[in-house]
Amino acid sequence: MSENHLNTLLFGIYPYVCLVVLLLGSLIRFDREPYTWKSDSSQMLRAGQLRLGSNLFHYGVIVVILGHFVGFLAPHWLVSPFLSPIMHQLLAMIVGGIAGLIAIIGLSMLIYRRLADPRIRLNSRKWDIAVVVMIWLQLALGLLTVPLSAFHMDGVLFETLTSYVKGIVTLDMNASSYMIGVPLTYKLHILLGFTLFLISPFTRMIHIWSGVGALAYLFRPYQIVRTPQTRAKEPIRP
Repeated sequence: MSENHLNTLLFGIYPYVCLVVLLLGSLIRFDREPYTWKSDSSQMLRAGQLRLGSNLFHYGVIVVILGHFVGFLAPHWLVSPFLSPIMHQLLAMIVGGIAGLIAIIGLSMLIYRRLADPRIRLNSRKWDIAVVVMIWLQLALGLLTVPLSAFHMDGVLFETLTSYVKGIVTLDMNASSYMIGVPLTYKLHILLGFTLFLISPFTRMIHIWSGVGALAYLFRPYQIVRTPQTRAKEPIRP
């Protein structure tokens, strides 16, 4: 297999396989196994060690995820009046670096807790440990891209990665061509990110959808609660 064909397979076909499995797999699991749709929290086993690590990880990773969506998917016409490509890249490096560092510190605490505490280790499935290790590696790869980006402050590499992500979202069949010549660290970061999408429907990461769905509570109408007393006062309709 030639290098171009491998590049097309990894960055042109594999991402769509992962996204299709993520969407269809999540729908099937929600329909057929709704009671497995949970985070399987170990808080009841030992809550004190969980609070700090969980808060650091979740707050940090939420900023990282939102930063990726805004940074890579924001239309060029919306960003260019306020930020040049170099400023955009510098902002992504600073905000993403700080948030990623906070997230990986929190996740390191959670991994230590899961592996060092005999009760939690006994109640952990192999997939639980594998998932947190994969997320840790993903955060580590993301942090490694920060110093690498410092050597490409002309903004060209950042614009190349932005074009690739937008190409995947807009179904550009030539999106994989943007990844030719991109440093290996960025490629591994992207591939591991899509792999996390791929395994999500089969692991505890499925509960991420619930966090996204919780935003609907901000826009739903008020819930009307009728007590027995208020129902007794309502007029009887014919």
